[in-house]
Amino acid sequence: MESIASALLSLAHALFAPGFCPGDWAWATSAAGSIIALFPVAAAVVVAIMRKFTGNRYHGPPLIVIGAIGFLLVFLLPWLYANGISSVFRAVFDGRAGGLSQSAVSELGVQYCFVGTQAEYLGGGQNVYETLFYPSGDVFAYGYYLGGLIGLPVLALLGTVLLMRTALRRGPKWPGRLLWIPFVAFVLLSAGVEANTAVHLWLGYLPVTVLGIIPVALVGPPSWSTIQNSDRPPQREQPPPLPQAEERKPPPYVPPEQEQKPPPPPQPPPRQYPPTAVAPSPEPPQELAAAPGPVPVPPGSAGAGSSRFRRVRRLGHGGFGTVWEAVDTQLGRTVALKIAHAPDRDTEQRMQREGRALAALSHPHCVRVYDLVEEPDGLALVMEYLHGQSLATAVDTGGTLDDVAAGRLWATMASALSAAHDKGVLHRDVKPSNVIVDPAGMPHLIDFGIARSKGDSTLTATGMMIGTPDFVAPETAGGAPASPASDAWQLAATVSYALSGYPPRGTRETPMAALMAAARAEPPSRLPRQSVHARLLIASLDPEPRNRPTLRAVSKEVEGWLSRAGKSVDGPVTRVVPRVR
Repeated sequence: MESIASALLSLAHALFAPGFCPGDWAWATSAAGSIIALFPVAAAVVVAIMRKFTGNRYHGPPLIVIGAIGFLLVFLLPWLYANGISSVFRAVFDGRAGGLSQSAVSELGVQYCFVGTQAEYLGGGQNVYETLFYPSGDVFAYGYYLGGLIGLPVLALLGTVLLMRTALRRGPKWPGRLLWIPFVAFVLLSAGVEANTAVHLWLGYLPVTVLGIIPVALVGPPSWSTIQNSDRPPQREQPPPLPQAEERKPPPYVPPEQEQKPPPPPQPPPRQYPPTAVAPSPEPPQELAAAPGPVPVPPGSAGAGSSRFRRVRRLGHGGFGTVWEAVDTQLGRTVALKIAHAPDRDTEQRMQREGRALAALSHPHCVRVYDLVEEPDGLALVMEYLHGQSLATAVDTGGTLDDVAAGRLWATMASALSAAHDKGVLHRDVKPSNVIVDPAGMPHLIDFGIARSKGDSTLTATGMMIGTPDFVAPETAGGAPASPASDAWQLAATVSYALSGYPPRGTRETPMAALMAAARAEPPSRLPRQSVHARLLIASLDPEPRNRPTLRAVSKEVEGWLSRAGKSVDGPVTRVVPRVR
């Protein structure tokens, strides 16, 4: 190992060897420490590049590769070089060449300032263990060695941890242990290195470790799509079908008119019965209707054309229909009744689509649908009535949310939308007015009125605009089909509004101007820059859908931040308001 270490020392001496105190070979030792520090930097760069393809998949081969990189580049090679360099200086002090040239050996015999000859300074003193545990009695010298042999390695450890955390961005940090634990082993097992040599090695090692964060950061984290693919559970391979003794071929198709029907079985002759007395015939039974019709109205109930829902007050009115607070007179509960304006075919399809979308969901933060009924003035969707106010009203009257409340809002709504996407349902109109905050401060996602399931035909009604201009995703405003990424953009815009009180692109004078700004993908100008969620908001509001984090990734990151802050995810997002009875 002395020959390899002497080659490294000679290279370091050629690169940096100023001729002033404490000597050119002492400074060459610091340069050698800088070269040794390139190994853990290379390890972090390799891990960051590997994650570009594997994402957060830390099982099997990726975990073995990270462990091997940590052992080789963070522990083994630095340890071998550090001990080899110390052995070279001890050999020169003992009168041997140690793999160096004769001119180098003669230069090590030159005296500099207070250190004496460099050979004695670098190879003739105590090692690290002896210096720390058997001090000479000089308080100043012992303080110097404490700083150089303990302080510098601790700072280098912090730099190594930062290196690994930078390489593991957008993912769990625990794999970094496979990289910084080998560094700790390197420090502990280098106790046999000569103390002065170790101090100079650490003086060169530390700055390169800190500056090494720059190339690791330039590699960048893996894309959100790679992270999403790595988070998916592996699909199990289906076992091959069992071999069959004989493959049965289906019978050839025969048209129904050509089929030979078997002759009917012979019927026995009718049995003759003696005549009996004729009894009075009862009432003829009522025949079932050939086609299903309305349920017969029970006695005492309202007649045809009446409604089982007694309307209390109007909750909202828009271009599609009117929403009423109503009472179900049969079940005795308060419901929200959404009645369409014009009962045409497209309207019925839209109502049925919303009913299917909500009926397919089962999430505590999504409004529930009860029924789809025919009212005297049109088709109506019977939904859960949520007591509370919209998020838009809560922000207008009570002020913006803090980071904790916004994090809870983001995490719960992301979970609700993810559940909808798992059922193949897109919301397509996420905005503050479509989030209801109940008296307990819990948010609920409502109004799937323009939601569309996979496989449904797209409506082409004239003048129908999908979404609200201030909160519509750029690709949707430009005419591209909606996607889970567009729902994620609208949710991020809603959270940004809750934090700042403004839509992310600001307000426009007319809806058309807001729509044009969305179609041009104007960058957000009213983001809450002081929020801890600012970085994630910028990523979620990226104009390119493929660059945005998925809703599951957002939920995981926000929930992690709440957990580190000591807050629960299921807490209120606004001040709890006593319910009015």
